[in-house]
Amino acid sequence: MNSQVLDKKIELIQWLLTLEDKTIIEKLVKFRQEETKDWWNSVSLGEQQSIDKGISDSELGNIKPHSAARGLYERWL
Repeated sequence: MNSQVLDKKIELIQWLLTLEDKTIIEKLVKFRQEETKDWWNSVSLGEQQSIDKGISDSELGNIKPHSAARGLYERWL
């Protein structure tokens, strides 16, 4: 691990140990929860279904080469 990163982590830990402002602590807890939130839950049902279909198609071998997809969408790329 990079020593500069380790130094920053230690500095943050020391700061947290002395922190008494409940508002800041609550904000930090909320920030941590948001950072660990699964992205799957933040996409729409339609997007989830589309992703699931793509995975299923891939597992069944129903795929096309990149060149075919590029040919279809060339004008938008």
